[in-house]
Amino acid sequence: MGLSYHFKLAAPAEKTADELKAFLEKLESTAKSLGFSPTMVLNAKFDTPERRDFARRLTTGERMQDDLLKGVVLLKEGQVWSHDQERGECRVIPEQGVMLVVTDEKGRETVFGFLRYPGMLKDVNDRGVVGTGLADRWIFRDFVDSPDPRFRELVKQFAEAGYVVSVRDEFSSGA
Repeated sequence: MGLSYHFKLAAPAEKTADELKAFLEKLESTAKSLGFSPTMVLNAKFDTPERRDFARRLTTGERMQDDLLKGVVLLKEGQVWSHDQERGECRVIPEQGVMLVVTDEKGRETVFGFLRYPGMLKDVNDRGVVGTGLADRWIFRDFVDSPDPRFRELVKQFAEAGYVVSVRDEFSSGA
């Protein structure tokens, strides 16, 4: 079992993708000054199967559990993956993401940013089935398996902007 640096980021739903992109572009300058290269800021809509597959590689999706998802519920395609009808849970696919991708000297990419999720899951007839509870904010959670202080500096910049929900650093003595 290895150690990790976990972080969860969030921004209010009222923030526009352009506002978040501008913040990440400023943060990209910091990332470059810290020695990350290449870096990239993306504003992507996950509105096609290929783009949703890309979103899946970026995140596991937000876990959702609800009794309404149990039994025979035919959800509209492209909203979730890993729908377990017996347990009533699934992973909700984000609709949009604004992300900063940084690459270290060993070629490992790490993603920071914000994802917007749908507020309602719909059935195959386009009727609302259940609210996700995810429409009130942009969110992102991930981890890196590295003690590299540069990652902590980037998350510190998110914190100074008011975007950090939680951090758990298993490399520190308080883990």
